[in-house]
Amino acid sequence: MPQPKPKLVAPLWHTLGLLLILLAISWGLLHMKTLEPAAGQQHRGNVILYLLVILSEWVLSFYIWLGGLIPNATRVRELVGGRWSSAKDVLRDIGWAAALWIVVTGVAVLANYVLRPKIESLAFLNPRGAAEAALWVMMSISAGFCEELVYRGYLQKQSLALTGNVALAVVAQAVLFGVGHWYQGVKMVIVITVLGVLFGIFAHWRKSLRPCMMAHAWGDIVNLIR
Repeated sequence: MPQPKPKLVAPLWHTLGLLLILLAISWGLLHMKTLEPAAGQQHRGNVILYLLVILSEWVLSFYIWLGGLIPNATRVRELVGGRWSSAKDVLRDIGWAAALWIVVTGVAVLANYVLRPKIESLAFLNPRGAAEAALWVMMSISAGFCEELVYRGYLQKQSLALTGNVALAVVAQAVLFGVGHWYQGVKMVIVITVLGVLFGIFAHWRKSLRPCMMAHAWGDIVNLIR
């Protein structure tokens, strides 16, 4: 018996709005390199920058939540998928998240070895001091939830509804995910796109974003998938 065609997550005008917001954020991140201190200048700190990134992540999630209020649109809880009804469910997803993180880390290390992207210029983004370290963790957790909701949740399912092809949907969101990190350079865009494919495959297989969110957040905290 043929499977029913997936419904659109939200109207196309809503998706266009989301893409425009992503473009604006990507443009802002691309130009944040102007904040990098010149040689000999004192580092001024990243507190404001981290707060702006956290805000932008949750603006995206809020936009998707608003979209879920549109009649016949998909609610956030449906995009996330999966349910925790017991401690066993939580531990199971933690285990899947750990397995995913190991695979993603291995692929990231291999891809970085092959492509050798120049990430030294982004060293100024690293946290310095307890306050920045705390915000870094908050930013990583925000990215884990919000970016998985946007890319593996909304955009992947919307692409699947539009194309009817899982592979195309996974690749489409992964490319957008990679391009969203354009400020890190072309080679890092390729690396991050590959990682986006892995996350997309896993999310489709598990029918849940929960392990992806945990693996993504942890990877960002230890600075391995950024």
